[in-house]
Amino acid sequence: MDFSPPHSSCFFLLLLLPFSTNGQTYRKITLGSSLTAANDNSSWTSPSGDFAFGFQQIGDDGFLLAIWFNKIPERTIVWSANRNDLVQRGSRVQLTTDGQLTLDDQSGTQLWSTLNSGGSGAAYAAMLDTGNFVLASQSAANLWQSFDQPTDTMLPTQTLSQGRELIAPYLEKNYSDGRYMFALQPDGNLSLYTTRYPSTTNNFAYWSTQDSIGSGYQFIFNQSGYMYLIARNGTMINPVFSKPVSMQDFYQRATLDYDGVFRHYFYPKIAASSSRNGDMAWTTSSFVPSNICTAIQGQVGSGACGYNSVCRLGEDQRPRCECPPGYTFVDPNDLRKGCKTNFVSQDCDQPSQGTDGFELEVMPNANWPFNDYEFFGSVSEDWCRQACLSDCYCAVVIFNPAGQCWKKRIPLSNGMIDPGLGGAKALIKVRKGNFTAGSCAKKNDRSTLIITGSVLLGNSVFLNVISLLGIYVFFSRMNRQKAKMIPPHNGLPDVNLVSFTYNELETATGGFKEELGSGASGIVYKGLLDNEDTPLVAVKKLYKMIREGEQEFRTEVKVIGRTNHKNLVQLLGFCDEGQQRLLVYEYMSNGSLKKLELDAMEEDQIVLADWAYDCFKEEKLDLLVLEDEEAMEDMKRVEIFVMVAIWCIQEDPSLRPGMKKVLQMLEGAVQVPIPPDPASFIRFI
Repeated sequence: MDFSPPHSSCFFLLLLLPFSTNGQTYRKITLGSSLTAANDNSSWTSPSGDFAFGFQQIGDDGFLLAIWFNKIPERTIVWSANRNDLVQRGSRVQLTTDGQLTLDDQSGTQLWSTLNSGGSGAAYAAMLDTGNFVLASQSAANLWQSFDQPTDTMLPTQTLSQGRELIAPYLEKNYSDGRYMFALQPDGNLSLYTTRYPSTTNNFAYWSTQDSIGSGYQFIFNQSGYMYLIARNGTMINPVFSKPVSMQDFYQRATLDYDGVFRHYFYPKIAASSSRNGDMAWTTSSFVPSNICTAIQGQVGSGACGYNSVCRLGEDQRPRCECPPGYTFVDPNDLRKGCKTNFVSQDCDQPSQGTDGFELEVMPNANWPFNDYEFFGSVSEDWCRQACLSDCYCAVVIFNPAGQCWKKRIPLSNGMIDPGLGGAKALIKVRKGNFTAGSCAKKNDRSTLIITGSVLLGNSVFLNVISLLGIYVFFSRMNRQKAKMIPPHNGLPDVNLVSFTYNELETATGGFKEELGSGASGIVYKGLLDNEDTPLVAVKKLYKMIREGEQEFRTEVKVIGRTNHKNLVQLLGFCDEGQQRLLVYEYMSNGSLKKLELDAMEEDQIVLADWAYDCFKEEKLDLLVLEDEEAMEDMKRVEIFVMVAIWCIQEDPSLRPGMKKVLQMLEGAVQVPIPPDPASFIRFI
């Protein structure tokens, strides 16, 4: 059978005739009729049963007032009302006595109506076999029809006039407004646009007919499966889809999918009525654009897959979203939200970190167009690499065989894998020895790990500061207790810390005689001061750390000194004399922690770091702050504090963030990456 379109002018004149219910079989839906949202997907069906109008349940979230293919198992939705807000059980759609269609929630509040789009004064309604739901007058003239108010789909015999548009759904099963638009502009240009999500205003075009500007009048989907643009006089301007499909044998639809591709689908009607229809699926006949990944190249916007991601066209011609090396998806359930780093980014206050702590991973044929902030020509790849590593703003460089080098910074937009780049490659900056977060399976054989109070303070002088700060903010934000005052002499300004001489502490400890415990960063001794308030102290003698300067050590001691919490051992003073560095803490009268983080409820709670990480991964952080009402009221902040704390106790110094970065993460100025499992690095003593 020949499904090619006729070439006579009569054909186009026929298409332009006003559409009405005349000549069609339909069932009248009388005034006062209504449907209620319930489990049975209550609906009004077309005479053939091909289409249904009513409530369709969307998972456990609620109900959507929609039109769908009624004989196909998945009940594919082709139109919906009030799509951004699902209604709950008990909501009702009604053809009112004054002839308008209204949607009310379960409390009777009106949510949507055809009144605003001309639909009132109808004598009856009907669900037609074309998939069009109409409100008609007594003389069968259409006063309102769903074909004039499309959402994301067109059906055979439907037209799209100037100023009309389709808005893609947000996700495959999330029918709210998404990120793409298919529109016939008032100037006659038929285009696909990205939107300024969450608004539905167009952003920039990534596909268009171009030659129709000034002449495009209607976009037509005819009964033979052809889709084309015509001028006002009926002349065909642009054939968008020209593969014929029989409306008699196949269900058809043209949908702007959530990934931004406009596709023509068909489904055998005989399969829909067969007992094996569950084995069938919609088949794609044609689609535009041919490669959504490379089509979106705007100056702004997140691209086909979100910021910091790349889009790769799969063998099925559908886009696949991926993260570059060192990045992970922001939301695994919504990949188009983009990617985030899973390491602490380079600190501009420590430029030497670039070459020492970072490296570049190769990603062939990857690109983020228009995202560069610096360009160099006639350079070598090694030069390009070093230029990025020494630049704290540089996240990626693109290098091609012609010796061209583009620096790019985050957020990276419009990412794509493009085999047509001619040998160009992306060099992704990642931290050396970067680890991704592992599974949260319970750890075994942990009871052999003995943690003393001094170990909580970390494995280096730098870690002492970060560990205390991280654990402190994890337990509470502002809950401070008054510290016992020790008369300062030669101390640090702004903090009540005593600056001891080495001889004073050597005398207080009896020549460092009675050892309380040891860790990777030093040994803790019992001491006796000539002081009435705090005679007994714990003196931690740090191992020599040549890299740490005097100013850095004193700065970090200041931070520890300002940290005061009921769950933390209080820092009383310090010694910074030559290469001798010691910390003086209040004495724990009940002994070291190893004698107690065994009374834990479960074995997994014995090691605070591991237990905290398990609670974080299993989204059970409330277990850590059960008796802290202030923390329980702001669990999102607790989560941030825990993540920062875990970063701060990494054994590898290159993985720990600097003080400035810690403060930025705690204040919300920068995003906190997912930290690695501390069990991967914990040191046994």
